[in-house]
Amino acid sequence: MSEFIGNQKAIHIFENLSPYFQGLGDPIRQQIIALLIDKDSMNVTQIAEHIPMSRPTVSHHLKVLRQAGLLKVQKKGTEMYYRLEINEAIALMKQLVHFVEEECEC
Repeated sequence: MSEFIGNQKAIHIFENLSPYFQGLGDPIRQQIIALLIDKDSMNVTQIAEHIPMSRPTVSHHLKVLRQAGLLKVQKKGTEMYYRLEINEAIALMKQLVHFVEEECEC
């Protein structure tokens, strides 16, 4: 593969991953993702019990994660429940790793 085409492919993958990296760029959001890994879903109050931040701050971080495409939200009664939605992000990260392993002359 020519260097230019390889670089363009890497840039394209990084562009697609950018929202995920931005969403994961904060330690609190990383804690929220880690908390939800083995849970079906949790509401803001349940999440805030495990995160050393106020409920409004946790809500803000959940909004950022949702906008980044890492969480889905479902309303149950009066509560909003959040669950991980990371299959696309994982697939893109695997694609990046595979590309680098094949192309890198490290």
